[in-house]
Amino acid sequence: MAAPEPGRCGYFVARKKRFCKMIPAPGKRFCGEHGQQEEENDRKRIPCPLDPKHTVYEDQLQKHLKKCNSREKPKPVYFVQDINAGLQDAAEIPEKQVPISSLSKEELQSLIIKLKKASNGLELRLEEQILSHQALQEALNDPKNGESAFKHLKQQNVENVHFLLVERATTRFKVDGKHKGRDSIFERLQVDIQHLFLKKVPILEKKKLPVVGIGKHLCGAATDLALRCLVESYTTCYEGENEEPATKRSRTDKTEVASNNSADNESNKDNWKPVAGIVIALCCHHKCDWTHYVGREFFKSVGLGPLEFHYFQRMSSWATCGMRETTTKVFTSEESEDQTNDTEEHEQTFSKTDSGSDTLQGILTVEERKEIGCLCKLLIDHGRIEYLQQRGYKAALQYYTESAVSLENVLLTAVPSPSLIPEPTM
Repeated sequence: MAAPEPGRCGYFVARKKRFCKMIPAPGKRFCGEHGQQEEENDRKRIPCPLDPKHTVYEDQLQKHLKKCNSREKPKPVYFVQDINAGLQDAAEIPEKQVPISSLSKEELQSLIIKLKKASNGLELRLEEQILSHQALQEALNDPKNGESAFKHLKQQNVENVHFLLVERATTRFKVDGKHKGRDSIFERLQVDIQHLFLKKVPILEKKKLPVVGIGKHLCGAATDLALRCLVESYTTCYEGENEEPATKRSRTDKTEVASNNSADNESNKDNWKPVAGIVIALCCHHKCDWTHYVGREFFKSVGLGPLEFHYFQRMSSWATCGMRETTTKVFTSEESEDQTNDTEEHEQTFSKTDSGSDTLQGILTVEERKEIGCLCKLLIDHGRIEYLQQRGYKAALQYYTESAVSLENVLLTAVPSPSLIPEPTM
């Protein structure tokens, strides 16, 4: 066994097959985390009650709790509990359902019939619009960038804007520093988008800036939370300084539906949307949730409810999992922590058990499963389109990159309907 690096902890981490790289205190062999390994050390270390992944000296517990990084921190001014979560109607929340693999052949066929009936009339062929920008060419032509970098570079860009980056947890390998001194400004908001009240973000509250919402890839329910955050919680920014957010909104309230027969231009100005555009790369429909889903009214209008939604969102994984089963590893919670940012989250979530492929042999072919999976995705996404249309947006779905770059290559775009864009005044 190799010796630890000079000046580093002497504890061998078996899981990582190397010595700990932390620096111990002067005169100590082990770092504070592994100090219990020293024979002469009689002080007892215990798991931190806030996060058992690390330990602390028992006699210093109270001191540690005051500065532990896992302690509950003061909520920012833009935090409003569940503002974008959707209705919390207990009567509509589905009970825990059996897995697809437990359904009988008749039950599965019944679901497929319902799916095809609800999808009848929807545009099945999406437009392909793969764009590029000269700002990316230098990076794309740089041989130092590997395949993973190219994959991401082909899906993003811009300059001279104020970026608000929303994330639930801190991110490694940030590139914010590379943009210092440029026209673009980067500001990170560490908050779950479920609780983000955009109106209260200082820069937006002060300047009332128009917003373009961009998401790559907002897995499952995160897309619905983001749509509600943009379309509902930010509209109050232009409707009155003292207006408070409505954490529970009625899905029967149609007052925001755009009218193409507006009385006059003044009416259009009153209804103008502060969100100038929405661009979201969709993925992981199997992670959608009926409680958060913005298209529930659409589902109900075609005779579907939480039960069908549950199975359709599980079946949506058939669209891609068949092509991943031989190459994709299913990570445990511990293993996933060690994965690098080179692997996108939605590429770590599929398994044969999840897709129920073993039990479907003899019932559906691989191609049939793929077709049904794509139909499930389309139906769920169409509910999002109708949600945006009812709130005065012109929304569409399209392919934004090749399937060779990403199997999740559908883009949702939305801009305010023409009737809601005010004409310039003289």
